Amino acid sequence: MENNLEVRSRLIGGFILLLLGTWVLHSFLALLVWAVVLAITTWPIYQRLLNVHRFHGNATWVALVLTLLIGAIILVPLGYGLSRLIDEAQSLGQVAVEIKNTGIPAPDWLKTLPVVGEWASNFWMESVGGPAAAEESLHWLGTGDAITYTKNFASLLVHRFLGFLLTLVVLFFVYQHGENLGRQILATSQKLFGDTGSRYAAHATAAIRATVNGLVLVGLGEGLLLGVGYAFAGFTHPAILGALTGVFAMIPFAAKIIVLACVLVLVAEGNMAAGVSLAVFGVIVILLADNYVRPLLIGGSVQLPFIWTLLGIFGGLENFGLLGLFLGPTLMAVLMSIWRDWAEDMNQSS
Repeated sequence: MENNLEVRSRLIGGFILLLLGTWVLHSFLALLVWAVVLAITTWPIYQRLLNVHRFHGNATWVALVLTLLIGAIILVPLGYGLSRLIDEAQSLGQVAVEIKNTGIPAPDWLKTLPVVGEWASNFWMESVGGPAAAEESLHWLGTGDAITYTKNFASLLVHRFLGFLLTLVVLFFVYQHGENLGRQILATSQKLFGDTGSRYAAHATAAIRATVNGLVLVGLGEGLLLGVGYAFAGFTHPAILGALTGVFAMIPFAAKIIVLACVLVLVAEGNMAAGVSLAVFGVIVILLADNYVRPLLIGGSVQLPFIWTLLGIFGGLENFGLLGLFLGPTLMAVLMSIWRDWAEDMNQSS
């Protein structure tokens, strides 16, 4: 009786401490999960580096080198994109001055529209294109709201950068203590689920790696194909646009934002044929990649049916944000594994 009371007291005390620890770390839980996802995905690379003669047995140096390498892979393209954005902002300021003086003339193709061409052209000049309308629209740029938005963006950028640095620090320690942590997780899984616990943990790990590989590989493929499309459409920097599309394409259907912007630019310049061709080509590439290639690539590695992979991706994105892209398919893979074990036990018992 006393032993049972002691066990219950320990469980209650441990649960209370777990709640308190979660409450203390709740603002950083997403960053911790990101670090774990990166560690699981790159763990095979970490193991290979450990076996290299130069780093053999020196886990600290290997963890530091790999952490810095991952940070550079993520930060360098973002830094380059931010610098390009600042340069384009300066050019945009010069364009804004010209627009204030001369207005925005209606596109040539707008005047050629049957029946409504003249009306659409006049409406454009009255609402957007005339010097007075353009000056009124650009007046927003000098208001306090624009300054407030700029300050909020800068604050958000600094916050995200500090959060990313914290993720890298956690990633470094996960590399160092990953083996012990993995053994403890396997032991806990076996206690909770019995002999099948280790298999569930293996399925979760495989699902995370497959999801990351699927997102990255499909995103790069979309960026490459659409980069070729941008080149044929006549854009002056198709490589940069393709790289930007590849980054956005790691989020399902987010590549449509870049494609739509490019199509609108072509249409505004009067290149209707190029705009329509790029729109059709972009829709085909994005639909095939996000609806078929990505779910098959992710689900095939963990034997997860197509529909559950797709629901896991979009359900995770809806409920957990960007982190849900990895958590959704992982949860679906573990649940499917539990379901198969339960179905097999039911068949054997019957």
